[in-house]
Amino acid sequence: MTQPELIGEDLYHVDLYDLKLEKRTGSYILLEDEITIIETSASPSIPHLLKGLEELHIDLRKIRNIVVTHIHLDHAGGAGLFLEKCPNARILVHQKGYRHLENPSRLVQGAKAVYGEKFDEFFDPIIPVPSDCILVMEDGDKLTIGENRVLTFIDTPGHAKHHFSVHDSKTNGVFAGDTVGVYYPLIDAELYLSSTSPNQFNPHDMLHSAEKIMEFHPDAIYFGHYGKSTAPEKVIEQLAFWLPVFIKSAEAITLANPEKTSDQVSKLIADDLLSKVERTLSNQGISTDHEVYLYIKLDLQVCAMGLYDFISKQNALQTP
Repeated sequence: MTQPELIGEDLYHVDLYDLKLEKRTGSYILLEDEITIIETSASPSIPHLLKGLEELHIDLRKIRNIVVTHIHLDHAGGAGLFLEKCPNARILVHQKGYRHLENPSRLVQGAKAVYGEKFDEFFDPIIPVPSDCILVMEDGDKLTIGENRVLTFIDTPGHAKHHFSVHDSKTNGVFAGDTVGVYYPLIDAELYLSSTSPNQFNPHDMLHSAEKIMEFHPDAIYFGHYGKSTAPEKVIEQLAFWLPVFIKSAEAITLANPEKTSDQVSKLIADDLLSKVERTLSNQGISTDHEVYLYIKLDLQVCAMGLYDFISKQNALQTP
């Protein structure tokens, strides 16, 4: 197990080994009067979170806030299970996501469509959250968790409609979930790829949300996948670069293959994007046999599904 890492003032990061992979998904621990956890990942990751808290000598009874940036299962799937261990905690969630914590049946259905027979291995169990343990946060809401620490919640759709990001006044960083992409710290190169998962991805909303985040002039971005970047401008620059690349690839391939199934077209999109990422990393001295490609391939497979879904919806709107 990786030890909790101190990444800011009274701020620790714990590797949750999502999908059993190192530096895939992490949880952030804010040690304040109201101990606050940001992101739980899926239920199989909860033992890693509990171990991290144990290493920091944190009494689970003293945890007050569990924040999920959005309700996709790799961010909030373990929230119900973790809540059972924290008798005095509540879960903070976007106003458009709380119903799915109370009743996760639609989330489960959607994840099974993406992950198929691997669903149980990746996500089981999904525990519903009691309504009296949920605190709904809206755009601009603030939460004081310590004498010198205020969390500000920012409505940031684009990856999903039920997504918020959270500004931390103490470190001047933003917990961005998946809004501005995925970070790959396994390589000695800065790579931030857009996260375009189905089925609420919207590129226009994503870019607008990035602008809202940058209005805080953050010194750091804390990613759901994975870790801390101290180059927010670079993050946004790559989002603005990769997002059109993703869209143009999906548009061209979808248009050229009208007879193929959604799975077939999504695979073609993922393969095309992978080749573009490979060229970019090759120019930075990263070989195609580097372990990071396991992560990138997994991400692009899901991104391609979301891109195909978005393009199909756009085409349907344009059809007379």
